[in-house]
Amino acid sequence: MNHQNFSPRPALLLIDLQQGFNDETHWGGNRNNPDAEQICLKLLTHWRTHNLPIFHIRHHSTEADSPLNPKHAGFAFIPATAPMANECVIDKTVNSAFIGTDLQSLLNHAGIDTLVLVGLTTNHCVSTTARMAGNLGFTTFVVSDGTATFDRIGVNGERFDSQLVHDISLASLHGEFATVSTSDEILAMIGD
Repeated sequence: MNHQNFSPRPALLLIDLQQGFNDETHWGGNRNNPDAEQICLKLLTHWRTHNLPIFHIRHHSTEADSPLNPKHAGFAFIPATAPMANECVIDKTVNSAFIGTDLQSLLNHAGIDTLVLVGLTTNHCVSTTARMAGNLGFTTFVVSDGTATFDRIGVNGERFDSQLVHDISLASLHGEFATVSTSDEILAMIGD
């Protein structure tokens, strides 16, 4: 991993850590990486301790039956990683945290050029946000053990296992749009 590109003040983007993802069957079932939220909490705690920039991204679904619609309890953040009063919350209605939000201008205004992404789901909102971040010129890291996803049904009806979907999504990002790293690697780069 290239440590020299790691900014002294990277922003942590916690993507869609919402209660609606507890309804696994709605999203395809068989979620991988059950420890993702604990990894997110570990990183969030480190960011808070070191007073580093934190952005909580929340999916505001416009679909009435989505667990992430604001009319449903699933819209709420999971308690463990919920934002504190002084932490920025960005609501989005599409997969990318940059579309229809002020995220890019907030990052630019704060002089932030390095992003660390965690959250749900690897192949949707995490991947889309990482791709856009890379295209916009941000040095982007995706935390492999701080992300997770669900089984997917292919165009021909075949079922793709969540771990495979996760691994291929990360492989597609790595070296092209982002650097895929473990939480321990990220923490080692930040230091104590």
